[in-house]
Amino acid sequence: MTLLRPRSAAEALKLYAQSPGALPLAGGTDFMVAWNAGLANDRVVLDLAGLEAWRRIAATKTTITIGALATHADIQRHTAVRRHLPLLVEACAMVGGLQIQNRGTLGGNIANASPAGDTFPPLAVYDAEVELASARGRRRVPFGSVFAGVKKTVLEPGELIAAIHVPVPRRPTRALWRKVGTRAAQAISKTMAAGLLWLARDGTIAELRFALGSMAPTVRRLASVEAHVKGRRPDRELAREAAALVARDVAPIDDIRSTAEYRLAVSQNLLASFLTRET
Repeated sequence: MTLLRPRSAAEALKLYAQSPGALPLAGGTDFMVAWNAGLANDRVVLDLAGLEAWRRIAATKTTITIGALATHADIQRHTAVRRHLPLLVEACAMVGGLQIQNRGTLGGNIANASPAGDTFPPLAVYDAEVELASARGRRRVPFGSVFAGVKKTVLEPGELIAAIHVPVPRRPTRALWRKVGTRAAQAISKTMAAGLLWLARDGTIAELRFALGSMAPTVRRLASVEAHVKGRRPDRELAREAAALVARDVAPIDDIRSTAEYRLAVSQNLLASFLTRET
């Protein structure tokens, strides 16, 4: 194994452009599994640990920028993130154990592109953008568009995830983060849900954002549901209608952790409960 250890973002992007096929190393929580299995032998590894600027979290009145190398523990401790993005904080607190939270990074989590990424539903409902950097320049991709399938992203050759930009949301009327797994902790989820709801003064729904994870090859926002409930009162009838539309937005998968039937039923129940919950 050949190890490259850049000390700046510019150096990292230059080395990555010069080393096609190099394997970026962030927190290493997935890399070490592959290495122990012998899957990283004879690979060129780009160690990003020296890029301190990419670990910073910065907040303005309108945007919170989370460096790709910020760990799940970093995110949980940051005052502005805790105040404005509590669903992301809750999700980071459910990523593995404390050791994983102190090593695993948000950028690495996204680059790994697992359908069961705990942080993905919150980032989807917060309308996050992913900043991609290469020696050619930088671009931003809406969070929901960064995944191309299981373990696949839209990153082009030479691109690295530099940061995640999250607009500071107005305070929601209701918010939800829920992970359903076999165990209460340190479990890969069967399904996950994140939701934000804003009610108008007359009690109707001004806006709903709802996303599901571990249901499909990539995280899914429920576009049909969100459009259907707008301007309606969140009562039991509307909850039933919305739940029936879930299958239009996401086709649940069968795998070793759960069945498609179970995933759909639980997700429908989570949505219905969220819509009818007391404010």
